[in-house]
Amino acid sequence: MDITFLLNGESVELQDVSPTVTLLDWLRDERGLTGTKEGCNEGDCGACTVMVTDARGARVLNACILFLPQLQGCAVRTVEGISGPDGTLHPVQQAMIDHHGSQCGFCTPGFVVSMAVAHLNGDTGHDDALAGNLCRCTGYAPIIRAAQAATDQPVPDWMKDAPPASLVHKYPSGGPGGRQPPGVDAPETLEELATAYAARPDATLIAGATDVGLWVTKSLRDLDEVIFLNRCRDLQEIADSEDTLRIGAGVTMDRVLAAVKDLHPSYAEMIRRYGSAQVRAAATIGGNIANGSPIGDNPPALIALGATLHLRAGDHCRDMALEDFFIDYGKQDRAKGEFVEAVTLPRHAPGLKVYKLSKRFDQDISAVCGAFNITIADGLVTDARIAFGGMAGTPKRAGTVEAVLKGAKWTENTIRTAMAKMADDFAPLTDMRASADYRLRAAENMLLRYWHEDQGTQSNVLDVSS
Repeated sequence: MDITFLLNGESVELQDVSPTVTLLDWLRDERGLTGTKEGCNEGDCGACTVMVTDARGARVLNACILFLPQLQGCAVRTVEGISGPDGTLHPVQQAMIDHHGSQCGFCTPGFVVSMAVAHLNGDTGHDDALAGNLCRCTGYAPIIRAAQAATDQPVPDWMKDAPPASLVHKYPSGGPGGRQPPGVDAPETLEELATAYAARPDATLIAGATDVGLWVTKSLRDLDEVIFLNRCRDLQEIADSEDTLRIGAGVTMDRVLAAVKDLHPSYAEMIRRYGSAQVRAAATIGGNIANGSPIGDNPPALIALGATLHLRAGDHCRDMALEDFFIDYGKQDRAKGEFVEAVTLPRHAPGLKVYKLSKRFDQDISAVCGAFNITIADGLVTDARIAFGGMAGTPKRAGTVEAVLKGAKWTENTIRTAMAKMADDFAPLTDMRASADYRLRAAENMLLRYWHEDQGTQSNVLDVSS
């Protein structure tokens, strides 16, 4: 596969690249750029963080699960490119020195890149920006102080990467995406995608690669046939109407967060804890739905919202309630050659609350994720949509609990009666994240928390102060 991109300001043209070679491996093995470190090799630790710039602007990504074909037409900057061409230190590098932000140094390159991109974008939410970078030596206090100290310093000119249009649309050979080896496609429109997938329905669809990347780095799988989705412009559109928001399957989670922040703040707050900045900039909403994970964090919220899923196979499109997509563990209502095109959710759901429970606050897989969308009128529950992740083999509604609530008085007694019915809806498993009993009790208490919050009781421990 042929690709062209900028690397630390210089043009790179590669021919006959294997489609599943990661940027991390290529940087270290072929370019000798060893500042980018291999830590977890699954997008968790941030040691491999790089800066990638395209038409959306600059963002941080994990090089360990970023395949080279995803970089066509982009500009990449590694830690070696954060300092100036003449060796001048970037303000965040100097601040790390001044505030003693590094000890062993293994994690430092990733921190520096994350800090430099946040500095470039004017992002002063340092805790969120650095949540995807792990440090076990210095601790975060001096690193946060360094980030704060660099905030008001000017952005160096060399950091302002802007891939020229001639590079974005330049394909060394073979048309869009360059010369494609057998079994590899990179469609740019829905029609091209539908045609390619119908012809090779066993191909692996790769969007952000935050899941598929681990198949390669951890499971060492050979992906003979792949279809890259990141160039399909139609999948990346967000259509905002008066009553609904239609989000293309290829929209990354950082863009989903921005789109729902004002409409559904509780959902947005959950997304803020979804992976890390590096993961949210790569992971797509369609991928999180299509993989059918019982612990994916988007489906419970979308089910509670009554979202509609849009699928396509060839020229045939169909819609379904999102909750009907999940049939059983590892099984979804998706035919061969059919892919998720978009999801539509209502713009208005004032009763929506989403609670994510995990061992770590940031960047952790949920033990339980609960979403509650309850409507109360004149002291009675007129409607209730409640969905959980981590409680069954699929994301699932709490039908019995909903039935108890509907038509009942909105009182604590009603809530506790409904809580007692949670076991009728779910028989969760025990695993490394939580026991079955803990999950069940947590789900019950999330409903109680919802009621207390509606009554004005402070329940968010992050907002409690002495």
